[in-house]
Amino acid sequence: MSFEPSPTAAFPLPLSEYPAAAARLVDTLAERVAIEPFNAIATGIFVLAIVHTFAAARFARLAHHIQHAADEHADRERRPRQPSVRAELLHFVGEVEVVFGLWAVVLLVALTWAKGWAAAKHYFNDTVIYTEPLFVIVIMALASTRPVVGFAESALRRVASLGGGTPAAWWFTILTVGPVLGSFITEPAAMTICALLLARQFFDLEPSPTLKYATLGLLFVNVSIGGTLTHFAAPPVLMVARVWEWDTAYMMANMGWHAALAVVASAVCYFVIFRRELVGLGQRAAAPDVDVPEEATTGGAGIALPPVPGWLTAAHLMFMAWTVITSHYPALFLGGFLFFLGFAKATAAYQSRIELKTPLLVGFFLAGLVIHGGLQGWWIAPVLSGLSEVPLFTTAMVLTAFNDNALITYLATLVPDLTESLKLAVVGGAVVGGGLTVIANAPNPAGQALLSRFFGGAIEPLRLLLGALVPTLIAALAFKLL
Repeated sequence: MSFEPSPTAAFPLPLSEYPAAAARLVDTLAERVAIEPFNAIATGIFVLAIVHTFAAARFARLAHHIQHAADEHADRERRPRQPSVRAELLHFVGEVEVVFGLWAVVLLVALTWAKGWAAAKHYFNDTVIYTEPLFVIVIMALASTRPVVGFAESALRRVASLGGGTPAAWWFTILTVGPVLGSFITEPAAMTICALLLARQFFDLEPSPTLKYATLGLLFVNVSIGGTLTHFAAPPVLMVARVWEWDTAYMMANMGWHAALAVVASAVCYFVIFRRELVGLGQRAAAPDVDVPEEATTGGAGIALPPVPGWLTAAHLMFMAWTVITSHYPALFLGGFLFFLGFAKATAAYQSRIELKTPLLVGFFLAGLVIHGGLQGWWIAPVLSGLSEVPLFTTAMVLTAFNDNALITYLATLVPDLTESLKLAVVGGAVVGGGLTVIANAPNPAGQALLSRFFGGAIEPLRLLLGALVPTLIAALAFKLL
């Protein structure tokens, strides 16, 4: 009886199975495509997905235009207004959160056609690890609850009060203290809380578009680097901490203090640039209070809920702590989340509506990104392996703009014989570049989903890039020169 290897065993081909790298990078990549032609197809689909993310805002605007025209036509014909099918379809493809999921379907079809259903099923079900998207769904849902947001707002209010409690003081506090807290409550949770508080204390006051994008870029960059004070809170650090034996003391000594300085320096820089407008926001109407949600669980909008008791806040924080502690074990943190949903139902008198739509969309986005990213190692690994310290830092920073930075650092762990300085360079570059695009860092889609309504429903990638450029450069200088 002869043994035949499983057709799924060789796909995706492990990086160790490729021949040694050639002298020129282009020759190495050409050889790898010749060995596995589907590499080029998978990367081509990934590139199209990235292009789609840059075009999402255009689709959203076109959907709005078509729906507006349909409404005007209905008014002229004296017919009831109805949703336009074309507009709804364009709105769907214009949602950034669904882009990578849509193109994952294309990848599934292409992989099934090229390799067969067994290979496609093996990759999507057995090879891809969905722990991070599942974790982000749960931690986002917990972090956006009324007791947690209220607790965070109360803590940050004490800091903001040192600056008079003005919108400018709130802006500065949220964008400095909030991201650093990500080192302890995880970056997705910090992003969720910062975005919700910025919405209430800053964006509701309708700042200028330039300041909006500068704030969003600063938020994304500071959250990306603010989680590096510990070894368990930032996804790109999590990918390497166990393999390279990095602990919190190591992170604090080699990256954390650089990150903390960069967070403050970037906020100070933008505060100086936009000082006049930030101060002027204090003359506008006050932001709504967190304790009067727009939709209460009892029914009507604007109904005030009773104050949150301390024991309920403590319980919510314990659920968050359990999720963080068990973040590598989906069965445990998902089980804990199911218990939480029952607990929230029992304490509905003190709860606002539990928001699940946004976390689920963000999780869908990240799952699609993980699916595509898992097939990009064939070209990213050789790009990283042949660089010295400064070029490696720069390349990791640039690559992060087009890939989740956790993928970049994970692939770095597969490169043999990296020195300690090269390890720090690739992780440093990955976290510094984590604010350049929505896809650069796992928490960014959460911020995008929570704040997109202040940007006309869609965030323009180029304006986000420009808004993040200054804090990215400040962070790069802090990591490389200090």
